[in-house]
Amino acid sequence: MVDSEVAGGQGAASDAAPLRTALTAADLDRVEARLADTDELLATVYPGDDGSRQPVHTVYVPADTFTPELPAAWGRAAEESVTADGGFEALAVRMGVDPALAARIAPRVREKLAREPIEDLRLDFEDGYGDRGDEIEDADAVRAAEQVAAAVAAGVAPPFIGIRFKCFEAPTRARGIRTLDLFIGALVARSGAAGLPDGLVLTLPKVTTVAQVEAMVDLVTALERAHGLPEGRLRFEVQVETPQLILGADGTSPVAQLAVAAPGRITALHYGTYDYSASLQIAARYQSMEHPVADLAKEIMQLAVAGTGIRLSDGSTNILPIGDRTEEAWRLHARLVRRSLERGFYQGWDLHPHQLPTRYLATYAFYREGYPEASVRLRNYLERTAGAVLDEPATARALADFVLRGVECGAVGETEIVADIGIDRRALTVLAHPKLANVAQAAGAADA
Repeated sequence: MVDSEVAGGQGAASDAAPLRTALTAADLDRVEARLADTDELLATVYPGDDGSRQPVHTVYVPADTFTPELPAAWGRAAEESVTADGGFEALAVRMGVDPALAARIAPRVREKLAREPIEDLRLDFEDGYGDRGDEIEDADAVRAAEQVAAAVAAGVAPPFIGIRFKCFEAPTRARGIRTLDLFIGALVARSGAAGLPDGLVLTLPKVTTVAQVEAMVDLVTALERAHGLPEGRLRFEVQVETPQLILGADGTSPVAQLAVAAPGRITALHYGTYDYSASLQIAARYQSMEHPVADLAKEIMQLAVAGTGIRLSDGSTNILPIGDRTEEAWRLHARLVRRSLERGFYQGWDLHPHQLPTRYLATYAFYREGYPEASVRLRNYLERTAGAVLDEPATARALADFVLRGVECGAVGETEIVADIGIDRRALTVLAHPKLANVAQAAGAADA
C-alpha cells in the first residue's frame, strides 16, 4: 500500500510540475556556435554516398580504337574465349566456386555479356595512347567525342563512359588540358548541353598534389561556363598512382584533403597498380594489386574518403588470359577480383575482353554467396523478428548496400528481393542510403 501511494504521489507530482533544465539559452547558443563549422563540414565534405550505381569495373582502351560497336565486340570475344574452354560453369568451378552455385551464376554471366558486357569504359589518351603529336591527338579527341555521342544516341554506350587525358605534370599538362577541352567541346556540339551522357566520367591521372586537383576544378568550372552547363555537371575521378599523394612532403596525407579541396566534384579514387609500385622501386616481377605497399595505400584511401561519397576502385593485373597463360591468368584475375570485393573495393580495372568472364563470375559468386544470409537478416531487421543476429541500423545499411550492389550488377534479381526481403529496389536503396529519404522529403516540402 505504501509503495502504491508513493508511486501514485510521484506520478501526480510529475504531472503537476514541469521538468526544469539547468542549461540556459546562452549555453546552448555557445554550443551551436562552436559546432557550426563541424555541421558545415559534415554537410559538405561528408554527405555520405548518393545512392547512385557504381560500376563493377572500368575498361581502358586506346581512345582512337573506340567505336559504338566495341562493347558488343568485347562481349562476344569474352563469351567465345570461355566457350572454347569448357563453358562458364566449368570455368567457375575451376575458379573454386561451388558447383551448385556455378550452375546458377553461369547463365546470368552469359546474359550479362550479351546485354551489358562493359559497365564503364574509358577512352584513354594517356598511357594507353602515348604521344602521337598534337595534330593527331586533336583529331582523335574530337573523333572520340563524336563516337561517344553516336553510341549514346544509338543506345549502345556503356552506362558510364568518358576519357582519361594526360596528367597535369609540366611536360604533359598543356596537352592533357587541350584534349579535355576539345573532347568536351565536341561532345556538347554533337549532343547539346542537355544531352551529355548521364554517366560521363573524366579521369585525372598521376595526381601528386592537392593543387593539381584544385586546378582540375578550375578547368571544369570554366568549361561549364563556356558551354552553358549547370554548375557541378562535370565531375572527375582521381587516380592514385604516386606515393606523394598518400604521404606528402609536409608529412600530411594529401589524399585525405581532396574531398575538402573539391567538394562534390570527385566521383572516385582509382588505385594505379604499376605506376604506384614502380615509384616505390618494387621490382617489376612483384608489382601486384596484393603487394603490401598496395594494401597500405588502399587502406589509407579508404580512410580518406569514408563518408565523403567518393567511391574507390582497385587497379588491374597485367597478366592477360591469352595464349599459354590463359588458365593461370583467369585464376589470378578471379582471385584478385574476389580479394578486392572482400576488402571493400567494389570496382577494378579490366584491360582485355577475356578478363570479363572472370570479372563477372567472381563478382556474381561474391554476391550470390552472401545473399541468403543478407536477405534473412534484412527481413528480420525490417520485421523486428528475433533472430540469431541482432543487427544495428548501421549494419542493416551495410546489408542493404551489399544486396543493392548485387542487384545493380545483375547478380541478384529485383523480383528476388521483393520475395525474400519484402521491399522493392527503391525501398532497398533508401534503406542502404537513408539520407536520400531526407533529401526527398526536403525537396517535397520545398515544392509544396
